Amino acid sequence: MGTRGSNATVTENGTQRPPPVGLVAGTEDSTPLLFNVALGQDSYLQLDDVVVTVRAVPGVGPVLTSGIVTQVTARTEGASFGSDVFLINEGVLPAQVQEIAEITTTRVDPECYVPPRPGVPVHRATGDERAQALYFDRMDSKVPVGLGRDGEPIYLNLEFLDGTRGGHVSISGISGVATKTSFALFLLYSIFRSGVLGNRAVNAKALIFSVKGEDLLFLDHTNRRLTDAESGPELQGAYARLGLPAEPFASAGFFAPPTPDDPTGRPHVTGRTSGISPFWWTLREFCADELLPFAFADAEDERNQYTSVIHQVTTRLRHDAMAAGLDGAVSIEGRLLRTYQDLVGFVSDKLTDEDHAVRAPWAGPVTGTGTINAFLRRLRSSLTPLRSIIRGDLTDSPGRRVSTEGQQVTVVDLHNLPERAQRFVVGVVLAAETARKEAAGPGGLLFTMIDELNKYAPREGSSPIKEVLLDIAERGRSLGIILIGAQQTASEVERRIVSNSSIKVVGRLDPAEAGRPEYGFLPPSQRGRATLARPGTMFVSQPEIPVPLAVEFPFPAWATRLSESAGEPQRVPSTGDATTNGASRSRLSRLPSVDDDPPF
Repeated sequence: MGTRGSNATVTENGTQRPPPVGLVAGTEDSTPLLFNVALGQDSYLQLDDVVVTVRAVPGVGPVLTSGIVTQVTARTEGASFGSDVFLINEGVLPAQVQEIAEITTTRVDPECYVPPRPGVPVHRATGDERAQALYFDRMDSKVPVGLGRDGEPIYLNLEFLDGTRGGHVSISGISGVATKTSFALFLLYSIFRSGVLGNRAVNAKALIFSVKGEDLLFLDHTNRRLTDAESGPELQGAYARLGLPAEPFASAGFFAPPTPDDPTGRPHVTGRTSGISPFWWTLREFCADELLPFAFADAEDERNQYTSVIHQVTTRLRHDAMAAGLDGAVSIEGRLLRTYQDLVGFVSDKLTDEDHAVRAPWAGPVTGTGTINAFLRRLRSSLTPLRSIIRGDLTDSPGRRVSTEGQQVTVVDLHNLPERAQRFVVGVVLAAETARKEAAGPGGLLFTMIDELNKYAPREGSSPIKEVLLDIAERGRSLGIILIGAQQTASEVERRIVSNSSIKVVGRLDPAEAGRPEYGFLPPSQRGRATLARPGTMFVSQPEIPVPLAVEFPFPAWATRLSESAGEPQRVPSTGDATTNGASRSRLSRLPSVDDDPPF
């Protein structure tokens, strides 16, 4: 092959290339976008390796073609039958094993698109040539997202994350295997702690909706692995290779719903007993802020007539509800309402009153009993899911309002709520944050992480929360709101949300799902590999690089469950802390060092 024992070669700019791994093959057509490499007997290439080859073009000079290995095959040349391999192995038949690597071109520099010629040496790309092949040299702001197959860092271009040239991230994969949530958290950590945001880090926030147990309530706790004598140095080394500190999230606040039927309103959690604020909405807010449509957050056909009843009742509640006391209760037409059950009962009475003069102002132009009953069935079915988070019987306090102010990362725990209540919370909080960002004008970034996105923005139907998410997907980056959505199946998520995501990430996929058109950005070999990917391996696609990159990201430096916690973090009192029913929200988990970003 001519590669055995070859020495490193010198590039045009004076740097050294490693010895060639093979030559451009002549048995298959070589094109500017796809070519094959015949590997030397003592060489190998694996999937995702980055290679370069140079061709001298008259009048242009050396043209460097870079690419990624997307397939590797091995065959015995000279064998005619399947059984010949035994004779060849015994030396009876002359033959040779040959490996061929398929290379998908990522970059041609200068842009003279000529095919690599057969017989030209091919080298592994290292150093500046690797950065050039993967467009890292053109990224002014690079976010490390993991290590490639060669053990070197892989980066994302911040301009496709912060709204400059694009925004939003879509992460897909099988639940429990694809580590979607872990990758999303690592991405946020890397954005905040790599220094890539510069001065903008002060106003950068993350809003995380957690639906999987209490795993995300310990982001400010150090993971035990960091303090372990065996695993600690290895984990710290993995972060060091990416230029990141191996630490938990430094500034985090946590919210959880109140415990049902508990008059004190304590947070409904068990593993963490401090640093968590309960959240709920008062009846006064529910009426004044027109939150009733979010109680109907199931995806419905918007042509249903009962939707007009929703809007009519919402308007009446906003105009007629009067504050009653300091605990968020309301009075409507002289009737005191202290619980969501009271409110549902009042609306039901109005809509079922036999006197048309009483019913008409609440039903609006709808006169059909069937339409009103359809509305009431759905309203009454919301009673059990929402009764614990829409309250007029708890002492009001500013600390119970979900807010991103005062900390960099805000976690809203939803796992103890029914799905309908989860949709209500996500919809109301996102609508409020979108309105706040719109009123505040340009400046500041809000990364919103939502797991199981298909529940909130399914492909079919319409709902208030889906409209909020579509609004964020289509114009959120102009407001500084970036959506990080995770789902098992991208094929079940609203198309406009997926298509507006500049960054697409795939972990382990179900074979049937991998064949869907939503994963057309994956080459055939990566689609097959996605069905075998192990936890911690993701395929990351970004606009500048024509081939998705396989990355492995390190194990979290923060605790992902109580058993992984190395102990309570050091607390720093903050004037912004609020104490509600004995549960105080943690603003800072430790004193910042001189190398840290400014505290939040």
